[in-house]
Amino acid sequence: MSSLRTSRTRLVAAAATAVLATLSLSACNNGTGTQDEGSGSSTSPSSAAPSPTTASDSSAPSGSSGAGSAGGAGSAGGATTPAAGTPAPKTQASSGKPVTCEGSTTKTVAAPLTRPVNHMLLTVTNTGSKSCYLYGYPAVRFGEAQAVPPVIEDSQPQAVVTLKPGESGYASVNLSATDGSGANGYTAKSLTVYFQGRSGNGSVGTGAHPPLPAKGVYVDDSLKVTYWQQSMDDAVSW
Repeated sequence: MSSLRTSRTRLVAAAATAVLATLSLSACNNGTGTQDEGSGSSTSPSSAAPSPTTASDSSAPSGSSGAGSAGGAGSAGGATTPAAGTPAPKTQASSGKPVTCEGSTTKTVAAPLTRPVNHMLLTVTNTGSKSCYLYGYPAVRFGEAQAVPPVIEDSQPQAVVTLKPGESGYASVNLSATDGSGANGYTAKSLTVYFQGRSGNGSVGTGAHPPLPAKGVYVDDSLKVTYWQQSMDDAVSW
């Protein structure tokens, strides 16, 4: 009997040991032992992964920025090259040999000035496709006047005024004496501007007919004009 009890006790002890071993293995597989280390190990690279990616991303824009800089230089170079080699805008381009400016290839505007008083500014704009030369001075005719007013000799420029397509030339007209000393004054309601040729003898091409103010402009026998000028300032300084 005593021997039987001893055997049972040993069996119970062995079974208890086996149960404890099983429980121990279950505890290890519960994420606190080797599995935890494996999980931590997989988490660590994962958490570290953004760092290389971020570095890579930051270097990519930097690289693209560098490429962009190179591209920028290329773009700048590209922008410079066309600027130097591309034809100028239409309003500045000139096709063919320059011609003489005249009414059919220009637009003329006549604008009375408040300063200097009793003056008018003539603005001629090249509307053609070729550069043109404004020779000499405008031969103006107010109303039905027969004579062409004289030119102010001192206003002659050093070079012939050249207008590229879209550019303008200027001349001023001294309409009447500022001190009232002029004679034979009258109010003109119309104006014709004729253009001189290279020889300066007579007019060439078509004349221009710029409109005047509705009330007209007053002129007298002190009427005179300047030579054509390249700049407005030069024209109104006489």
